[in-house]
Amino acid sequence: MLILFDQATPVPLIPFLEGHSIRTAAQQGWDRLKNGELLSAAEDAGFDLLLTTDRNMPFQQNLADRKIAVMVLSRQQWPQLRQHVQLVIDALKAVRPGSFIELEIPPET
Repeated sequence: MLILFDQATPVPLIPFLEGHSIRTAAQQGWDRLKNGELLSAAEDAGFDLLLTTDRNMPFQQNLADRKIAVMVLSRQQWPQLRQHVQLVIDALKAVRPGSFIELEIPPET
C-alpha cells in the first residue's frame, strides 16, 4: 500500500509499517497544500491512503467520491502513539479504497 503521511503524522511510526511504501507530504513537496488539494494530489499520484491526525478532515472534506482512503489518528504525540502501534498496523488491514477510518488511540498509561 502506498501511504502518505500528512504534516503532523509522527514519522517514527514509519519503520513499524513494514511492507508499505510511505512518503510524507513534505517529501512530496505538498506540505503547503490545504486538505482538499492534498487529497486530490495524493489521489492523482496513486496513493492508497492518507494517514493524518487532522480530526476535522471528515467535517471539512467530502470524502464520499474519493478513491483514496483516509485514516485519522486521534493522537499525534509519538510517546502516546508508540504504545499502540499495533492498533495502527491492524487498522491498515481494514483499509479499502474510499474508506474513512477514525482510529482512537488510548491516552498514555
